Amino acid sequence: QVQLVESGGGSVQAGGSLRLSCAASGFPVSEYRMGWFRQAPGKEREMVACILIDSFTTYADSVKGRFTISKDNAKNTVYLQMNSLKPEETATYYCGADVSGLEVLRGTPSYWGQGTQVTVSS
Repeated sequence: QVQLVESGGGSVQAGGSLRLSCAASGFPVSEYRMGWFRQAPGKEREMVACILIDSFTTYADSVKGRFTISKDNAKNTVYLQMNSLKPEETATYYCGADVSGLEVLRGTPSYWGQGTQVTVSS
């Protein structure tokens, strides 16, 4: 059974950092394309960062240079390091997985975690 469990969310002041984790079970992250997404109240879910084939990474323009996606195949876990956080980045952050990189890039991966809340105060 495929399962994604996010952790690491919390409250932080603007300019602070958080590291989110997405622990996967039921499939090897080494063979899947993984992504982090976020959804703020009243807004659509948006892609934040993806890690695709051969560990190629891509980011939303708004987070480039501040966020880093990585994965640890041995721990079957994907991470999102978030630095210099801004209040407008307050949202629920979700992990997604699919064998298709296109689905992850489109924001429609087959598998989703339950989300972890990130609150950035000014």
